[in-house]
Amino acid sequence: MKIYYNTLLLVIMGSHLACSQNNQPDIPAPTGSIIVKEAFPELSFTRPVDFQHAGDNSDRLFVVEQRGVISVFQNEEKVEEKVEFLNLESKVDDSGNEEGLLGLAFHPEYESNGFFYVNYTASNPDRTVISRFSVSSNNPEQADASSELILLEFDQPYSNHNGGQISFGPDGYLYIAVGDGGSGGDPQGNGQNRKTLLGSILRIDVNKQDGSVNYSIPEDNPFADNTEGFREEIYAYGLRNPWRFSFDSSNGDLWTGDVGQNKYEEIDIVKIGGNYGWNTMEGFHCYNSSDCSTEGLEMPIWEYDRSQGDISVTGGFVYRGSDIPGLVGKYIYADYVSGRIWSLDAMNPDSPVNTELLDTDFPVSSFGIDQNQELYICGFDGKIHKLVQE
Repeated sequence: MKIYYNTLLLVIMGSHLACSQNNQPDIPAPTGSIIVKEAFPELSFTRPVDFQHAGDNSDRLFVVEQRGVISVFQNEEKVEEKVEFLNLESKVDDSGNEEGLLGLAFHPEYESNGFFYVNYTASNPDRTVISRFSVSSNNPEQADASSELILLEFDQPYSNHNGGQISFGPDGYLYIAVGDGGSGGDPQGNGQNRKTLLGSILRIDVNKQDGSVNYSIPEDNPFADNTEGFREEIYAYGLRNPWRFSFDSSNGDLWTGDVGQNKYEEIDIVKIGGNYGWNTMEGFHCYNSSDCSTEGLEMPIWEYDRSQGDISVTGGFVYRGSDIPGLVGKYIYADYVSGRIWSLDAMNPDSPVNTELLDTDFPVSSFGIDQNQELYICGFDGKIHKLVQE
């Protein structure tokens, strides 16, 4: 998520023609009657960055605020109150624009074990923390704040590019998005360094403990049991800042939006062991070079440039709900800065079709789905929005 810009320049938001590798413009957008509306008009949030449901058929929703608060409420448009599920403000360092409580994931067996997981930044030293908590034994609307079990910590050299998403895949493993460590241009070369966790998507088994470590490495992780010193947690690498990723519930494909440096934003379908090119590539283009090798690299499924104000991709979801039939099977994503929302039809991956759906007037920080797989949007206008068809 590029909430803090390296150039510190104010950007004038405007319309923009997204580009594929062939630099083709968007197909004209048949937006029809798809609109964005406030999903819960009576509720407001401070910098909401994640939206989850617990998978327990309770039809409850959980919203993560960057400052370190998770709220829970019933999935009803007229709901008037939210309950504080967990407060981590004393632990979370949100002093940087991209730091804070950034991700939430519920264990696939949450209904029986009560486990959920968070991703947050902490200070002294500056680091990312992946922890497990438990719900209260006598109150399903309240977490047990004393139940924290730290699974994984790693240092963050700068305050930006922390990634943030955590999610359980269809294989039952926990996936973790990790940025390249920050600053600009990946000065430490973390994206191509498999001896660091930075610049990667990680995959760990939270159901098994390995010695003193509160997780284990899946046997089919690409660098499991390697002898070269590569981090075995790595699932894929060569990423700059994969702020938001999701799994297609129909086929298990892992999609991520990877925030670019100066020129290009990219969308990737992530494969196990894949190298996505950063910091030698930015999208389909050489970075800081006119000649670079793409041998062994996985290319994006889509990119767009920054020529008219779209400068920070917010990864979304392949829509699998029932309320908007025309979007089924299409990847819905946005740009944080401009607020524009697109659908990407990748049925033919060699010739994907990108369509602008909406041009909103708020920064889009994240997407989420409810238990019915309907799509919601976290806005930095303090509201949760929903894609609907009139």
